[in-house]
Amino acid sequence: MKILIAEDDRLSRTFLEEFMKDYGTCDSAEDGMAVLDYYLDSLKTGEPYDLLCLDIMMPKVDGLKVLKVIRGLEKQHNISVEKHLRIIMMTAIADMEYVDQAFQLGCDAYASKPIDTEKVQEVMQNLNLVE
Repeated sequence: MKILIAEDDRLSRTFLEEFMKDYGTCDSAEDGMAVLDYYLDSLKTGEPYDLLCLDIMMPKVDGLKVLKVIRGLEKQHNISVEKHLRIIMMTAIADMEYVDQAFQLGCDAYASKPIDTEKVQEVMQNLNLVE
């Protein structure tokens, strides 16, 4: 599995990288622009990501805007819902308005911080990314 981790906090990013490397190869980005660069590169090379762990509050471009852009690019490239990038929004924000907006924009799951690795593993199973 090819995984992209979008997290501006270095400690959280390192934690997620260590946890996720057991499931596949990981790239990581510190801000929303870098996430979009990684995503566009993956489309160009024909090696798309399977999973994006996306923080909502990030510098340059926030996670909700990144989510919206990615879903728009998938439509432009005729990527079916079955093959689209699985996106788990990860945030410390407890505001349900952000969570609702993320689901309206097309996220596949939501995980609150601090990250519970067992719940993330369960979400990945529900998304048919791992057994």
